[in-house]
Amino acid sequence: MDLKSREIATVAALSAMGNAAPQLRVHIHAALNVGCTPEEIVEIITQMSAYAGFPAALNAATAAKEVFIERGIIND
Repeated sequence: MDLKSREIATVAALSAMGNAAPQLRVHIHAALNVGCTPEEIVEIITQMSAYAGFPAALNAATAAKEVFIERGIIND
């Protein structure tokens, strides 16, 4: 697998876990670094909500928001 595909899989898995926010933030940064767009990351998290549950997806969305703010992608 290429790096982008690996990071997509990792972000999906960590999002589904629901309790790995520090690791998820690291891999969201990594996903952005290897070419994922913020929109793709949001889509990954949205997709996981159907399979991992809404609370896990909300935790992942919070982690993504923190990364996006840190990187200046969105404002607080």
